[in-house]
Amino acid sequence: MLDWNDLRYFLGVARNGSTLAAAKTLRVSQTTVARRIAALEEALGFPLFEKRQAGYALTPLGKELLAKAEEVELAATGFTDAAAAQSRDLSGVVKITTEEVYAITMLAPILRELHENHPEIVIELDTSQAVRDLGAGEADVSLRSTKGEQPAGLVGRQLCIDDWALYCSRDYAARHGVPKNLAGLREHSFIGGGGGNLWIHYQAFLKTLGLEQNVAMHHATSGGLLSGIRSGFGIAVLPCVVADADPDLIRCFPPRRDHERVLWLFTHERVRHTPRVRTVIDFMYDRLSRHVRRLETKENAA
Repeated sequence: MLDWNDLRYFLGVARNGSTLAAAKTLRVSQTTVARRIAALEEALGFPLFEKRQAGYALTPLGKELLAKAEEVELAATGFTDAAAAQSRDLSGVVKITTEEVYAITMLAPILRELHENHPEIVIELDTSQAVRDLGAGEADVSLRSTKGEQPAGLVGRQLCIDDWALYCSRDYAARHGVPKNLAGLREHSFIGGGGGNLWIHYQAFLKTLGLEQNVAMHHATSGGLLSGIRSGFGIAVLPCVVADADPDLIRCFPPRRDHERVLWLFTHERVRHTPRVRTVIDFMYDRLSRHVRRLETKENAA
């Protein structure tokens, strides 16, 4: 069978007049050029060159095929140039899905910086409580807290253990104090809700502590929990990776360590090499990793 790569050697010898000169142009050995020419002639079933003392001269059939070989070369160059242009083209939409509390805290400044660096990328940020199916194309990138095995095709980068703990604002603490133990917690007001699976787990946690009756307000989203705490209304759970970075928030109790949840940055193998998706996920991972390291340094210093 014809090896299309051998056309490079054919053109090299035709243009330079010898295997030695072609070898220098192609940056290979003269033996390699002679061997590839012989292989091409064998595949075609006729000679392309006459081997003369002064060098290689095209046969009549070789002259007829030279223009066709140059057309193949031009097409290959065009293909390479087009592919290179595609690899540099970042324009288009990237859909990111995540929990609302992550979107309005950690991601907000990161996405602003991403836009400043790559204005040609349009971000669609989805904070729906539904878990989007990356395999089905419902999103391109997901910042997701999860545990256990993931669906086939997902490609993930681990950011940190996704600990959640009870927090209040400094204003609330100044007016009501910071609870020191479980008995003290029963003297405080709680903000419930968060929506979806978050409220299911949060509600079960409050039940185990006997605090469900202390819920004085519900919010429909995780961002609502954050706003309720910041307002000084009461105490609620928040992700430590978010709340520990907020100087106005106070952690009331250490987080539970038995949840086994990890914060991941996911994409799907179907789009992982798309230039704009790769750019977004690399940028997000770099900035989110810096955020996590800063918190770890702060915690170790304390």
